[in-house]
Amino acid sequence: QVQLVESGGGSVESGGSLGLSCTASGSISRILAMAWHRQGSGDHREMVAWIDAIGQTKYGDFVKGRSTISRNMSNKTVFLRMNNLKPEDTAVYYCRMTLRTTTASPPSDYWGQGTQVTVSS
Repeated sequence: QVQLVESGGGSVESGGSLGLSCTASGSISRILAMAWHRQGSGDHREMVAWIDAIGQTKYGDFVKGRSTISRNMSNKTVFLRMNNLKPEDTAVYYCRMTLRTTTASPPSDYWGQGTQVTVSS
């Protein structure tokens, strides 16, 4: 089975920075893409940042210029560095990985359990 474990959430003041990490374990043949999503209270889940196996990245408009996604494929870990945090960035942050469990299996999405980020004004 595949498991994703996030770490690094917490509380920070407005304007501060925070780093998140997420590591996958289990039966994994190949990771195709990694991403971070977030869900604020009462909101829908939205994509924060995405990175594929060759390093192409995409960011949500609300974090462009303030966040950087990176990954270590050999360690099956994805990172998110967020700077100049705002109270509206308060949310539960989830990592997602699109991967194959075997060479013959179709790509599937796996999610972490989420980590809370709280930004105070």
